[in-house]
Amino acid sequence: MKQTPIPFLTAALLALALGAAPGAAAAAPRLSGAGAIFPFPLYATWLRQLARDPTIRNAYNSTGVRVDYAAESSDAGVRALIAGDVDFAASDRSIDDDEAEETERGIIALPMTAGSVALAYNLRGVGALRLPRAVYPQIFAGTITRWDDPQIAAANPDAPLPEQDIVVVVRADAARATDVLTAHLSAIDAAFRRDIGRSRAPEWPQNARFLHEPKNDGVAAAIAGTPGAIGYLDHGYARLAGWTQIALLENKAGRYVAPDLETGMAALADVPFPDAPLPSGAPDLRAQDRDPAADNAYPITAMTWMLFYATGYTGARLTAVRDLIDYCISDAAQGQAPALGYVRLPDVVLERVREAAGVIQ
Repeated sequence: MKQTPIPFLTAALLALALGAAPGAAAAAPRLSGAGAIFPFPLYATWLRQLARDPTIRNAYNSTGVRVDYAAESSDAGVRALIAGDVDFAASDRSIDDDEAEETERGIIALPMTAGSVALAYNLRGVGALRLPRAVYPQIFAGTITRWDDPQIAAANPDAPLPEQDIVVVVRADAARATDVLTAHLSAIDAAFRRDIGRSRAPEWPQNARFLHEPKNDGVAAAIAGTPGAIGYLDHGYARLAGWTQIALLENKAGRYVAPDLETGMAALADVPFPDAPLPSGAPDLRAQDRDPAADNAYPITAMTWMLFYATGYTGARLTAVRDLIDYCISDAAQGQAPALGYVRLPDVVLERVREAAGVIQ
């Protein structure tokens, strides 16, 4: 088996100034944003197009706005927004009530894209490993330890499963992928929730079968170099890296599914958004479905948000903010998500985003 990990982001790319096209009007407004690293490649593409693509500029950039975005972390973006240092933030965890109340301008959280977490493995001759929902939480809890375990064998009767220990590769750094994975595992397995729980940096079992590696490329390299290994990767990374051994997971409906555009969108179609609006009157879109029920839903899929003030934008800046949102949720922008490894938001979610964005002033 040959897997070829690739670098996902370099440090030089973590702060991006996306200037307007040459010759843009000097009076054009400028917006600044900061926050999550995970959606950076997609946001960078959108913002560059908004600034420089003539078709997109004509349709969605009526002010000639320049948008600068610094990809640091979700927490850094939230702090910068609360402090008034930026016009918008990006956050994989959205924002909690206590944080939102720290600014008098109010904050609206708008889902913008989503991503799935893939379970990648290294088993010679096993091309479509099926993992029951009663099994894969126990693998990451360290309680199922062998590839020839009867429950795995029963789900894969024709696969040449080795009589071998399972080596689990996890992130050594605090990561969105870890948070999304552990939130799902905690939702479907009470023992995992009790013993490990949801976290960006959980206390994994301390034994030699668990390897800790930094970032997607570190995890990928460890899996590729360790026969019998399994670990988790952002699906966008795995897809761009050409990873071929991705487990099929049993979802709530009892179907075995792989991460892709359709299964990711199915996971988002029935997200249980809160009924009560935000103090601004906007719909509250801070929600995830940690165990989606749709037949074709890939279960480890989660959204990420852009955060805007509810009030305080004036004149051309208000128009520029509305233009930015309109483009990000347009078919032209959302349609590019799959090629970059993200999940396009389904129309039912985008309609909620349009409604919520209408409150911004």
